Amino acid sequence: MPELSRFFGIIVRMFTEVGGQHHLAHFHAYWQDQVAVVSIQPVDVIAGSLPTRQRRLVEAWAELHQQELLDDWSRLQNGQAPIPIDPLA
Repeated sequence: MPELSRFFGIIVRMFTEVGGQHHLAHFHAYWQDQVAVVSIQPVDVIAGSLPTRQRRLVEAWAELHQQELLDDWSRLQNGQAPIPIDPLA
């Protein structure tokens, strides 16, 4: 699963599943041993969980980079490599 970004100990990845069953654009955010699946539009945790602080950081990052996330989703679904996204600073 390609890594899109990394910040404050959080790793953001997106699955590649060309022609697969994914219909809702989303990404996976990992922090320590926890993972959340986050929809891109709207930005919302749809599965799993993160501690409140990390969830808020992920949501803020996703809001700032929503179009880039959608572009990477499209690229991956078309068999192309994603473009890394700047972390929160």
